[in-house]
Amino acid sequence: MPESRIRRSRVLLATATLVALTVTLPAQAGARPLEKKAPGADGLPAVRPLAETAALYDDEEGGNADADDPAIWRNAADPGRSLVVATAKEGGLRVYDLDAEEIQSVAAPAGPGPDDAPGRFNNVDLVHGLKLSTGRADLAVTSDRGNDRLRFYRIDRDRSGGPLTDVTDPAVPPVFSAGQEEINEQRTAYGLATWTDRATGRSYALVSRRETTRVALLELLPGRSGTVSYRTVRTLDLPSAFRLPDGTSWTPCLEPGELPQVEGMVVDPANGVLYAGQEDVGIWRMRADLTGRPRLIDKVREYGVPGTYDEETEECAAGADPGFGGKRLAADVEGLTLIPESGDDGYLIASSQGDNTFAAYDRETGDGNEYEGGFRVAAASARLDGSEECDGAAALNAPLGRRYPNGLLVVQDGDETPRSGGREATGFKFVDLADVLDVLDD
Repeated sequence: MPESRIRRSRVLLATATLVALTVTLPAQAGARPLEKKAPGADGLPAVRPLAETAALYDDEEGGNADADDPAIWRNAADPGRSLVVATAKEGGLRVYDLDAEEIQSVAAPAGPGPDDAPGRFNNVDLVHGLKLSTGRADLAVTSDRGNDRLRFYRIDRDRSGGPLTDVTDPAVPPVFSAGQEEINEQRTAYGLATWTDRATGRSYALVSRRETTRVALLELLPGRSGTVSYRTVRTLDLPSAFRLPDGTSWTPCLEPGELPQVEGMVVDPANGVLYAGQEDVGIWRMRADLTGRPRLIDKVREYGVPGTYDEETEECAAGADPGFGGKRLAADVEGLTLIPESGDDGYLIASSQGDNTFAAYDRETGDGNEYEGGFRVAAASARLDGSEECDGAAALNAPLGRRYPNGLLVVQDGDETPRSGGREATGFKFVDLADVLDVLDD
């Protein structure tokens, strides 16, 4: 069972109303196509993918590959030959073309010893034009949760053998852990977002720590022979307990010793604002340099619902809902991405994993990131399904050749239609960004 499902099965938030999203598929070839904007049972419009990647399987036969988080790299010289770089956890990285065809697979590194945790790539983001000792380069940056490190891959679209080349400094330190014993406990580098400070030109990675509320700011540093390392600038701990309007205190019900973690993150490059999804709490907005006070801009519906952990069942029994939660997000809050438009216009998109929808917020912070609507990524045909239990998302609002002249949205599908017996599968869906903007701008 994929890890995200195991985690959610331990947190039973019975008071949330989760709607099963069903789609009526054409009965035969030539039947009337599905309406692009047809609303579901929740009233939200649907957009349909144009393509999907081959299914990934999280078992030994499938290479322990579990799709998680995508990033979109635009080839400025030939936009139609742009790439999607995506994490597959123990399966490493996958690189896809705009037809969703795999063109490279990069293995995650092994642990230092046979009994140590193996490499496990969790989230990925891009840095453009980083100045290395060998010249400027675009990089894919990934959090290696298995080894508690960041890893760096130079992007060369036409390089023989594949576009990604590992340029990680061999001496990069653990992000959070003091040693290998602590790394093996896997409270390690988890969520990831990159940021280049326009005032200084310096590039950074924001990295969250698994099963804690901590976020670290790491400055990216060029090393010898074109390699990349990093140093920790500062850390910030988000709250794990919350004062409710009735004067009581609430902490999300999790396994003993766990705190409500952050995974999905994105930085608005125009103003240096970081958005961070605390999975069982909501979406935070803060300065990307981790100074100042974070602000919770929206909460999950389950916010404030008490829970009692049962060690025998490893589940939380939910109590009565006091009504302090939000209206648009069902835990977990997962993938965050931006759709920038001119000036401060555009959207922050969040994956509402608990009800298989996506919520859109105004990108303009002066208006408090107001909610602008939502949508689902639904099945396009009997063979091309939608996105469920989405972990990660990435959008690029720029022309990408003939296939996506208005930009692209890529979302993880945590419940891919199996293509090999009854094996559980994951993958990624490619959606025309114009379809998303159409439903949000209506």
